[in-house]
Amino acid sequence: MTTYDDRARLTDLTATAERVRGSVEGVIEGKPEVVRLALTVLLAEGHLLIEDVPGVGKTMLAKALARSIDCSVRRIQFTPDLLPSDITGVSIWDQQRRDFEFKPGAIFAQIVIGDEINRASPKTQSALLESMEERQVTIDGQTYELPSPFMVVATQNPVEMEGTYPLPEAQRDRFMARVSVGYPSPEAELQMLDVHGGVSPLEDLQPVAHAHDVVKLVETVRGVHVAETVRRYAVDLVSATRTHPDLRLGASPRATLHLLRAAKASAALDGREYALPDDVQSLAVAVLAHRLLPTAQAQLNRRSAEQVVQEILQRTPVPQQQGGSGGHGTPGYGQQPPRRL
Repeated sequence: MTTYDDRARLTDLTATAERVRGSVEGVIEGKPEVVRLALTVLLAEGHLLIEDVPGVGKTMLAKALARSIDCSVRRIQFTPDLLPSDITGVSIWDQQRRDFEFKPGAIFAQIVIGDEINRASPKTQSALLESMEERQVTIDGQTYELPSPFMVVATQNPVEMEGTYPLPEAQRDRFMARVSVGYPSPEAELQMLDVHGGVSPLEDLQPVAHAHDVVKLVETVRGVHVAETVRRYAVDLVSATRTHPDLRLGASPRATLHLLRAAKASAALDGREYALPDDVQSLAVAVLAHRLLPTAQAQLNRRSAEQVVQEILQRTPVPQQQGGSGGHGTPGYGQQPPRRL
């Protein structure tokens, strides 16, 4: 049963998320679905990859999200000459103490903005692997914990653009979701000229939430209930990517976990204490597509990973809501519903 405290925590979550959303949308006009996905990833303890052509507001989105929360923020400008130690830190010999002193790198912040991450070498990109998965950094045999909350918001240009390196599969798999900002509508672009024409709105952006608030919201999201049939639905979607003929690399078990966490965060943002199949459906493309590798034949046929995920969504049976409750005040689900498109 849902308690009064549970409802109160969900109310606090939606109110805080609404403040953050409004703050970010004051900078990024006309992209509410992109802002919502960024909030979903933040509350699901994930990392966000923003991929698009230059000039559409990728870095602006990352900076707006970071400035809307009162927490430590560091920015890493990825370049071909960036070293792994620039990210993780390095031990330096202290002449006075006659001992090595650890100098933390840019990864030691609560929100890390990685600008144009695919312009650094794969070796440098790999410096993020441990921190993104285990939220710690190991230097010279010594392990250092990263602060909480911890989120990497990375931007990248399309791989076909000059001076870029493709992200390794292990690196892409650690990003919970990928989003493309896209070009604004003519109305949003006209509004942008009015808002950004003089002074950047980032300069007047004030925090509307504290890092402690985000930690509490994350704990609330962890308590969102997911029925067995909804979990099975997520597993079926991910499993289908591993046997699809157009894919030579399917999604990993980590992808299943990320999909479920994102669905719980999406449910909490809607004020629900339980996740629905709709939450899984709406996030499947963003969470799964960037992890998949199409076959050479699929690339020749111009079949994208996004199209494959959409096809899998259409073919996979969705749990059907039944009468009664599945526990914790949640609706029950069967296995074979009519597909809603």
